[in-house]
Amino acid sequence: MKKLKKVLAATLAAAMVVSASPVVSQAASDDVLNFGCYVYSTSFDPAAYQNAAWQGVRMGVTECLFKFNNDMSVEPMLCDTYEVSDDKITWTFHIRDGVLFSNGDACDAQAVADSLNRLYYVCTNSEDYSSAPAGYIDMASIEADTDANTVTIVLNTAMADLTSALCFPYYSIIDVYGDTTDAEHEGGYATTVIATGPYALSSFDTTTKSGTLVANENYWNGEVPYGTVNFTFIEDDTTKAMSLMSGLVDLTENVTTSSDLATLEASDAYYVSQASGVRSGFAYINMAGVLGNDALRQAVRMAIDSETMCSVTVGGMYTAGVGILPSSLIYEDENLDNPYAYDVDAAIALLDEAGIVDTDGDGIRELDGENINLNYVTYNNRCLSDFAQAIQVSLSAIGIGVSVNSTDSDTEWMLMQAGEYDLCDSNWITVGTGDPTAFLLNWYGGEDGSNFYGEDNQNGTNYCNYDSDEFDALYEQFIASLDTDERNELVVEMEQVLVNDCAVLLHGYYNSTMISNASKVTGAEISTFDYYWLSTDIKPAE
Repeated sequence: MKKLKKVLAATLAAAMVVSASPVVSQAASDDVLNFGCYVYSTSFDPAAYQNAAWQGVRMGVTECLFKFNNDMSVEPMLCDTYEVSDDKITWTFHIRDGVLFSNGDACDAQAVADSLNRLYYVCTNSEDYSSAPAGYIDMASIEADTDANTVTIVLNTAMADLTSALCFPYYSIIDVYGDTTDAEHEGGYATTVIATGPYALSSFDTTTKSGTLVANENYWNGEVPYGTVNFTFIEDDTTKAMSLMSGLVDLTENVTTSSDLATLEASDAYYVSQASGVRSGFAYINMAGVLGNDALRQAVRMAIDSETMCSVTVGGMYTAGVGILPSSLIYEDENLDNPYAYDVDAAIALLDEAGIVDTDGDGIRELDGENINLNYVTYNNRCLSDFAQAIQVSLSAIGIGVSVNSTDSDTEWMLMQAGEYDLCDSNWITVGTGDPTAFLLNWYGGEDGSNFYGEDNQNGTNYCNYDSDEFDALYEQFIASLDTDERNELVVEMEQVLVNDCAVLLHGYYNSTMISNASKVTGAEISTFDYYWLSTDIKPAE
């Protein structure tokens, strides 16, 4: 048997040579799907970036042991049965017999254990990787029983439901012995992967972020509808709509320009699937910068009319709210109180009273003798840049300068990690592991964060430098509890603390869409968890 240690050493520095040729959409046929979409990463390796992990699952290339249904229930995938100890520490998963990777290698218990061990190894031992799987599942050990075809995961901390967490794309299973991840190259991560999904990646141009998928001839879970899927990176929403209407693509996702979406919805030629899912759009607030000033942060919150931005600026693509978690979830959003509701006059009065004033008449207030000019990092997807621009205008009305830096999603992620921002846009699936444990970790600052990222990073994923003893205590109580009702109540309490501290700038709750050419494509529904885009339900129309 091949030794995992050898493969881990090789995959730590793995890199993949990919096609440098531009992708040209093929003529439409029953066997070819042309998909115009936002491509979030130059990699499909779950160990490289969170965006890369999501990308593999979205494109139907990678799969996890489990997946979410639209009602948030969990469906077995590569695992078919499991057992759990009474203390919820030891979980044993039987791997579905007969599953093969797209290259024909067996996806058995050893392959699953090797994939998960490789994920944790590279994310722990290389500064080149920004994935953080330990922030979601704190695994003590992962071992395979090849005779029983089972994988046993032992946790450092009990979890009420590990199956939901294993739906998260970080834990998608790849063939660590395949050609793409066993290549010994210096530097970088694996651009592509070999996995078990209905489609395999045939080519990928990392410059254009476009490529070609082919049907996985070894797919275990039914017929693969298309022999070829050409996916083309389209950043602009209007371009997505025009590409669909002109026939250049057959399918696209998340057209967020309200006028374009209305045109598509009004025509019988297109099918629009929309779901008020589990996503929130918001801006991180960097407490280590100028927004660490309480009065300034509170005034910023009061100067922004989220209701109008959601209903008018982005045309209803978001629903305004108070708490950071969507009100469609079970966490009693209606019980939250907002002490900093929209009130421009009150915002101006608060700044004046705090001595944050414009002393030189240039229209910009000063703090500690310096003009306030917020560095707002955003990217052009899911209306985030529209919010950034509207917020820039709103804050100028109270004398706060804002410089909007619109970049790509990977670059924005790295700037956020480096703390090089005052406001940083994001759009998160808030219950990505079935509950908000991982999402709320963004604001946790206690020492238990070392469990997730090692002793050198006490704050876990807290890239906003938020520090609240009250929030930390509630979070620690939350992750220690295995009682569902208690956990739900603690979530509401944590949300209220964040609201009281103006710790995050909520835009609203996002409504996802998938749009198809009705004469060519059927079954193109957007999932509540938009991990899943290219499923085998999407087929040629009859």
